[in-house]
Amino acid sequence: MMNKPFNIVLFQPEIPQNTGTIGRLCVSTDTRLHLIEPLGFSLDEKHLKRAGMDYWQYLDLTVYKDWQEFLERNSDMELFFISTHGTVSYWDTEYPEGCGLVFGRESSGLPKEFYETYQERLRLIPMEGKFHRSLNLANAASIVLYEALRQHK
Repeated sequence: MMNKPFNIVLFQPEIPQNTGTIGRLCVSTDTRLHLIEPLGFSLDEKHLKRAGMDYWQYLDLTVYKDWQEFLERNSDMELFFISTHGTVSYWDTEYPEGCGLVFGRESSGLPKEFYETYQERLRLIPMEGKFHRSLNLANAASIVLYEALRQHK
């Protein structure tokens, strides 16, 4: 396993275009992408490849059958969970190199048990607009990853 400065972890992503865009982001930033099954699409789906464009072949990608397998294989990775349920802003957090930025499903976010289990690790992207249910998954991943990268430049 290659050491990468950061890791994006998508818990059961549902929309192939979002995952493809995040894959492209990961290649462009030397970030590793972790996908937790079940996925809402096939990894050979055309929408995934279209969003990832010709970057997909260079992606450092690992797929896990479930959350438990991810934890077992990455037991030393410090994790931050990005959620509208967080109380600490993503920009008020120091991100150590090698940490994982965990994002939930597009339709329902992270599993409810994560909010209790990882309460101290929940981070929020503040939204001041009138309608702030949540941001697009690819946008949210970009925002938080670039803050982590900024801290180490």
